[in-house]
Amino acid sequence: MVVKTTANDVATENRTCVVLGGRGFLGRSLVARLLRLGGWIVRVADSSSHSLLTDPSLASDSLLSNALCSGQASFCHVDVRDTSQIIKVTKGADVVFYMEPTDLDIHDFYNCYLIIVQGAKNVIYACRECRVRRLVYNSSADVVFDGSRDILDGDFSFICPGKFKDTLIDLKFHAEGLIRLANNIDGLLTCVLRPSNVFGPCDTQFVPLLVNLAKAGLSKFIIGSGENMSDFTYAENVAHAHICAAETLGSRVVSVAGKVLLKSVTGYANLSDILIYIESIYKTEVLNMQAFFITNLEPIMFWEFVSLILGGLGYPRPYIKVPTWMVSCIVSLHQCSHENLHNHNVSPHYMLRLASRTRTFDCSAAQNHLGYSPVISLKDGINSTIQSFSHLANDTFYTKFNEQSKAEKMLGGGIVADILLWRDERRTFACFFVLVLLFCWFFLCGRTFASSLADLLLLVIVTLYGHGILSSKLCGYAVQEIPSSCFQVTVSDVQKSLRSIACIWNRGVRRITTLAKGEDWCEFFKVVFSLYLIKYMQSYSLAVPFAMALVYAFTAYFVYDQYEAEIDAFRLLMFCCMVELKEFLWRYLPLPISSSLQNDNVLHQPKVAARVKEWK
Repeated sequence: MVVKTTANDVATENRTCVVLGGRGFLGRSLVARLLRLGGWIVRVADSSSHSLLTDPSLASDSLLSNALCSGQASFCHVDVRDTSQIIKVTKGADVVFYMEPTDLDIHDFYNCYLIIVQGAKNVIYACRECRVRRLVYNSSADVVFDGSRDILDGDFSFICPGKFKDTLIDLKFHAEGLIRLANNIDGLLTCVLRPSNVFGPCDTQFVPLLVNLAKAGLSKFIIGSGENMSDFTYAENVAHAHICAAETLGSRVVSVAGKVLLKSVTGYANLSDILIYIESIYKTEVLNMQAFFITNLEPIMFWEFVSLILGGLGYPRPYIKVPTWMVSCIVSLHQCSHENLHNHNVSPHYMLRLASRTRTFDCSAAQNHLGYSPVISLKDGINSTIQSFSHLANDTFYTKFNEQSKAEKMLGGGIVADILLWRDERRTFACFFVLVLLFCWFFLCGRTFASSLADLLLLVIVTLYGHGILSSKLCGYAVQEIPSSCFQVTVSDVQKSLRSIACIWNRGVRRITTLAKGEDWCEFFKVVFSLYLIKYMQSYSLAVPFAMALVYAFTAYFVYDQYEAEIDAFRLLMFCCMVELKEFLWRYLPLPISSSLQNDNVLHQPKVAARVKEWK
């Protein structure tokens, strides 16, 4: 039996609540919903700043500003590490909503412990001291997920791992345990909510992370099979679940001893009323002892959700599947090469497991005992999130389709590009057929190159002479004369050819000069590898490299033109892997060699950045 309050009851009660962490991502949504419902005097408590800074462009902040002017809301700077500050803000409150801060540095373990675990102890102590009856704690579904296995429709009976590789999740698990153990002590009723993959406007983690990956050119990759399902929860629904939990806690009569139950039932007139009372007590005990999973009740493939967000913001959707073990190796190498990663507040390995595992939860307990049901659908939540992050949208993405492809740019965009990219299939096939005939004439006929060239010239001269003596009409068909301009070469074409030869020569001279100075190790290995490859090909015959070049010219550019994005993404992935592997190996090289290579890397950082930008 779920007891619900009516709108009139809510409006006349004027209850006071405290939202700890009220200026955080979820705190803003909860404060806005409480103010919209009415009947609540909201005390917004946060440690982010000593004064309240609102953004008029945000609807939630505009609502809060009006509530501050009318006295329906107030703001107080509260540090959960200081119990006296919590006691000051919770005096006279009926409900405390505890929303932890999420922007914590996971490398500062001591500070994280003070805020999460010790902060939970301080909040519990302050609630008891101030005789607060209800405490609703916002935990996370992450406390039952360690990435070792999939979770399919996990419910409150799901066994928590107990050990986590992610610092914040480990500490949140301990804080959740303290909140649950504090239930029904000194008149304090507690409830723990576990929302899964929260998203929405003002998100500071998930959506900005996706945008940063997209800007780095890494949004094209799907980690794993891409079929893993996940439950996501819109922030407004999480706020609604907190209010449902507070209302339900306030409507229950709590009893933990049999004698109290027998004493209490004496006031009931008939058996049906006693059974209803016992049922309410049973449900209350279930409510207070378990933690509730909160979702949108719409499981979706994880990468489909990511595609909807990125596509709505104008970024490429993920479509290239990469094995999980490969990405895990790159992440491990990156962590080994960079000891200090203070710019990350989420473990990269945890995000990797989250993106490649199925993680769905059974929300029926929250529906049955809290009366929770989503107030915003997943589709509407995604659209609202995309609109709120319009300032991060990529407007240039859609214009790239009208640009010239990279393969066409490399080939000059002229007749050669049209032939090698198969723009005109007849002309391309004719050119390919002629080149195959020339290849057979020079390399497969058994003659020397000079004799093959002399025979070819003789054949051309005889053909041209025979074409010249033909009549203008032959068997009713007109024979067109070959104009002399077909055999002429313009001065501009000769100049272009000479410039190209000069550029190739100068480029080779610059490379030789660089190698002579011994400054560029990468260039040295490239030249050595190229020369070794030429030597290996020459060991067979000239026919092999020419045949390979012929096949390569008519296939490689065409394939690259068709699958440009996939190939560039794979090159970028391999490049990142090589960079991380090189930095990992530097740590184990002797100091002089390592310093020399490090200096060389500093000199070539602009080249690396330019190459990554080009592939993006």
